[in-house]
Amino acid sequence: MESLKNKIFSGERALFFARDLELKECTFADGESPLKHSRNILIYDTTFNWKYPAWYSEDVRIRDSVLNVTARAGIWYTRDVSLIGCDIQAPKTFRRSFGIRIENCTMPNAEETLWWCSDVKIKNVKAKGNYFAMNASRIEAEGLELDGDYCFDGAKEVTVSSSRLMSKDAFWNCSDVTVRDSVICGEYLGWNSKNLTFINCTIESLQGLCFVENLKLINCTLKNTTLAFEYSTVDADIVGSVDSVKNPAGGRICADGYGEIILEADRVDTSATEIVTRGR
Repeated sequence: MESLKNKIFSGERALFFARDLELKECTFADGESPLKHSRNILIYDTTFNWKYPAWYSEDVRIRDSVLNVTARAGIWYTRDVSLIGCDIQAPKTFRRSFGIRIENCTMPNAEETLWWCSDVKIKNVKAKGNYFAMNASRIEAEGLELDGDYCFDGAKEVTVSSSRLMSKDAFWNCSDVTVRDSVICGEYLGWNSKNLTFINCTIESLQGLCFVENLKLINCTLKNTTLAFEYSTVDADIVGSVDSVKNPAGGRICADGYGEIILEADRVDTSATEIVTRGR
């Protein structure tokens, strides 16, 4: 494998079609698509300063490097890529890519990131930006701290653990999602989704968890959560009380107490849902 160190690259497609290459302490200055169509690339302590760094690439490993804001839309149509210990300042970094690993990274401008990507593993990542992971699939996220609305819209086969999501409209239009040991805060959580499971989570959401088919809550706390479960089929075991429940479509809800229960016979079959107060 050829190794290059302390090099500055400029101009469009500076290392186009590169193969079996190691880069250390390099800088990609001006010039689009420097590593387009590359294969088997190892990158360390390197800075990317311009657009489209790695399109249509394969087997790319990037460590302790920086993608500046101007390195936008950086990794598209790429397979088997990892970024470890990186500062990813650019927006729209991943699109229609497969086999992605992001670990110990910061992503302060993560809007429109991970769209239509699959087989994604995220660990100990801090991200800020709207529409994170839209229409993505087969995602495993652990230790994700995300501040941004509309995350995981349309995503499938998602597991999230030990994470904190500050997000309006999180998990809309999703299927087969499991969230464990996490905090989720934001309005309208989980609408229009199927097979959503929350385990040992703390949830705060105005009109959260509505229009869901097969919703499960196991040992979850609902703080400041009002008008929950509207038109959802639900199996919920809630620690503490719920501010208000409105017109669930069916199932069972168990909590320590309820601020308000709204059941409108002209809207739903009120006999289809068992609402239980624990200890009574």
